[in-house]
Amino acid sequence: MSVIHNLFFFLLAIAILVAIHEFGHYWVARKLGVRVLRFSIGFGKPLYTWTRNIDGNDIEYVIAAIPLGGFVKMLDEREAEVVEEDRPYAFNTQPLLTRVAIVAAGPVFNLVLAVILYWVVFLSGITVERALMGAPAEASIAEQSGFENNDEVLKVGDEIVESWQNFHLLVLDQGLDGGTLEVEVRNADGLIQNRQLDLGATRLLERESDVMADLGFRHWWPDLPAVIGGVIKDGPAEQAGLQKGDQLLSLNGDVISRWDELVERVEHSQGKPINFVVLRDQQEVSIVIIPGSREKQGESKGFIGAYQEIPQELKDTLFVDIEYGVFEAIPAAIVKTWDMSKLTLRVIWKMIVGEASLSNISGPVTIAKYAGVTADIGLTTFIGFLAIISVSLGVLNLLPIPVLDGGHLFYYLIEAIKGSPVSEAFELRGQQVGIAILGALMFIAFYNDFQRFMP
Repeated sequence: MSVIHNLFFFLLAIAILVAIHEFGHYWVARKLGVRVLRFSIGFGKPLYTWTRNIDGNDIEYVIAAIPLGGFVKMLDEREAEVVEEDRPYAFNTQPLLTRVAIVAAGPVFNLVLAVILYWVVFLSGITVERALMGAPAEASIAEQSGFENNDEVLKVGDEIVESWQNFHLLVLDQGLDGGTLEVEVRNADGLIQNRQLDLGATRLLERESDVMADLGFRHWWPDLPAVIGGVIKDGPAEQAGLQKGDQLLSLNGDVISRWDELVERVEHSQGKPINFVVLRDQQEVSIVIIPGSREKQGESKGFIGAYQEIPQELKDTLFVDIEYGVFEAIPAAIVKTWDMSKLTLRVIWKMIVGEASLSNISGPVTIAKYAGVTADIGLTTFIGFLAIISVSLGVLNLLPIPVLDGGHLFYYLIEAIKGSPVSEAFELRGQQVGIAILGALMFIAFYNDFQRFMP
């Protein structure tokens, strides 16, 4: 997958999320009578500018060179002199609640956008992998808790499990503080049973890894022959000429018959040529493929961009279609946004107190990669990705860090308590602290990206 492809969808995602965030500030400011001077998507040198006269006032709209953010400039005595007749329209002269509403509108609009995006996903319908469990790893927490091969997970606590990914998220959410989780399963004989997942003092995010694998959980998958079900566009497999229906015979001279053997060899061969011998139309065909690299379970592993052929009768066992009606999807989307917001806050807190690794922070390179990957899978998957990032952007902006919206809201809380605005000196020191915190977070994010993608 090309860098340009990933970059395009990354910039598209950021542009949408930033535009919605800044539109929240812009729209509420205008509705509450504050004069807006400029609405900018991006920072730095303006690339495209136009002006509209709205309600007798000129508003400048800007698309700028650096797309990682934006701003809404309002009439404000702290930034420039304001004539007496315009003071009622200046931001700084507004009542406290008006200023709170304008500042909070940005992150709130991101959370509302997440609800809308999840609503679209639920309405469109999604195909997910059933929460079918393979044999747990030997001596693992999953094995010690009594989980067995072919268990299908039905509930974690009181929450219904809809998919393997949903099971993962519920274990992470409910088990973030350790303890014991009650998990309802249907065993191989069709009996409903309860398992007690004893996490003890386990810290699920103590390091960047696959949480489920650490606990010993394995997703059940049938043992099928290595037949190519299809190839991803522009992936190494397609570029080398591998085709749907090809049956793998050998890799570099070693006989390979099972799909898991193929996956294991490819994952350990990133950047190294592999000679594939496949059976195609009753003839042996030799193809050389150089696996690319992608992140999996916190490690960089090889991939060729091919997926397995699965018979239709097995697809009905492995996958389930989830679809909501127009009105059913609304509460489901609200609950999903709320759950993801809570989980985001809890993970942030775990990082602050040292119970979760900072390696879980992702930078723009990782986000760009997932933007490209989800866009390749399909529109619905990309919309789901946008929803996750929109939740993160909304929650992060509400944190009480100076220079973020949450920092300004924190100043307003102090103002409400003491009865007067914070001093300019206090606000300036706060900005310096906020810039330092954001700088440190950006350094960690870029460092993590470097660690993930550098061999």
